[in-house]
Amino acid sequence: MIDDPKIEARVRFAPSPTGSFHVGSVRTALFNWLFVRNQDGKFILRIEDTDIERSKKEHEIDIFESLKWLGLDWDEGPGRGDLGPYRQSERLSIYEGYLSRLLAENKAYWCFCSKEDLEIERQAMLSQGLAPKYSGKCGKISPEEAENRLKSGEKAVIRFRTPQTEINFTDIIRGPIKFDSSLLGDIIIAKSLKEPLFSFAGTIDDAEMKITHVIRGEDHISNTPKQILIQKALGFPEPKYAHLPLILSMDRSKLSKRYLETSLLEYKKAGYLPEAMVNFIAFLGWHPKDNKDIMSREELIKEFDLKRVQKAGAVFNQSKLDWLNSQYIKKINIKEIKETMENFIPMEWSKNEILLLKAFNLEKERINTLADFKELADFFFDLPDYKPELLKWKEMEEEKVVSNLKILVDEIEKMNEKDFSLRKIENKIMPLTEALGKGELLWPLRAALSGKDASPSPFEIMDALGKEETLKRLKVAIKKLT
Repeated sequence: MIDDPKIEARVRFAPSPTGSFHVGSVRTALFNWLFVRNQDGKFILRIEDTDIERSKKEHEIDIFESLKWLGLDWDEGPGRGDLGPYRQSERLSIYEGYLSRLLAENKAYWCFCSKEDLEIERQAMLSQGLAPKYSGKCGKISPEEAENRLKSGEKAVIRFRTPQTEINFTDIIRGPIKFDSSLLGDIIIAKSLKEPLFSFAGTIDDAEMKITHVIRGEDHISNTPKQILIQKALGFPEPKYAHLPLILSMDRSKLSKRYLETSLLEYKKAGYLPEAMVNFIAFLGWHPKDNKDIMSREELIKEFDLKRVQKAGAVFNQSKLDWLNSQYIKKINIKEIKETMENFIPMEWSKNEILLLKAFNLEKERINTLADFKELADFFFDLPDYKPELLKWKEMEEEKVVSNLKILVDEIEKMNEKDFSLRKIENKIMPLTEALGKGELLWPLRAALSGKDASPSPFEIMDALGKEETLKRLKVAIKKLT
C-alpha cells in the first residue's frame, strides 16, 4: 500500500464534536486504524472543533470513550504526556499564517458580497440553466481597498482563487476520478483570518501532520478537488485518497436517523461487546479473502487491505450484529464474567459468584446481548411468583402433579449434598420417568425450580441451585397446589 517502504504510513481520524459519535464515524475510525496498524504506521486523532457554536465538550468525551472502549488507540498528540488529540481550535495561528500567505500571493482575496447579493446571483445563473457558482467579482478589488473596507468594519470572508483546470486523482477504492474546477467557482476558505473553514483547516493539518492517506466516507469526495487545489497553491504533497461506501439500511435505503443519531456507547449500554462491534463494523464495506464471519482484532489487522473495500453501499444488518455478539458472549473467559456482567445485573447477584457463573454458563446459549441475561436468569437468584397452572403437564390432574413432586422431594432428600452434581442428579431422577412419565415428572420439576415456561433443563438448574434451594422450591410448588 505504501509505494516507498522508507515512507511511514500516517493517517488521521478527524471527527467534529457536533453530535453523537455514531456507527458511520466509528467505521471511518476503524478502517483508518486497521489500515495503519497493518502498515506499522501512525494513527493520529484530530478534533475538528473550529465550529465553536456547535462543538460540545460532551461530544468530544463521547468520541474519546468510544475509541477507548473499542481499543482504537492513537499514537500522537500535540506534545502532551497523555497523548491528547490535536484540536483545531488550538491551531488557529497556524491557519492564519497560511491564509495571510495566500492573500499576499494573490491566491485568495476578501469577498464583501452579502447573502442577498449572492442569492440574486445564484438565481440569475439558475434561470440561465447554469450551475450556480460565485462570479468572482470581489476578486477584482485591490488589496488596499479591501484593507480599508475591513478597517471600516465591513464584513467579509476569504475566497480562494480557483484555477480553471482539470483535477485528476486516483482513489484507492474507486479508481481514477476527475473534476472540472471551472464548475466550483472561487470557494470560501475562511470567515476571517481566525476562522478557517473545514476544507482549508483540514488541508493545512494534513500537510503539517504529514498524512500519507486520507481515508473517509464517500460524502467527502466533493471536498477532495478543493483540497487538492489548496495543496497545489501552497506547494504541499498530495496524500492518497480512499473514500468508503455509504452505510445503508436493510432495504438499501439511506441509513435511518435512528442509527445515525445513536451514540456507539448506547451499544455498550445495551450489552454489546467491543470485540463484536469491531468485528461487525469491519465488515461494513470490507471483506477478507475467505468467507470468515468471526475475526479477532489481530486477524483483522493482518488481513486488512483497502483494495478489498467495496464501492457499493454497505448494509447494516442488526440481526448479524446480534448473532456476532452472541458468539463473542459464548467465548467470555470464566474469570471475566463477574466484571463483564457488573453493569447488567443487580449488585446482590455478584455476591453469589458461584451461582452467577453457573447461571451464566447455562444461559449464554440463549442471549444475544449481556442485557438479555438479567431477564433470563433472574429465577436463579429469586424464584418468581408463578401461577399454579404452570406446574401441570398437559392435562395432568393436580393430585398427580403433587404426588410426583412429593416423590421427587423424597428422592432428593436421600441424596448427599456432596453428591448433588449434574451427572448424579440425572442418574437419580431419570429412572423415575419410566414409571411416572417423562413429561409428567420433568415438566413440574423444571417449572417448580424456575417459575417459567422456558428455562434450562431441571438437572442443570438443580446443579446450580444446590440441594437445599432445590428442596425449598419444590415444597413451594406443592404448597401452591394444596
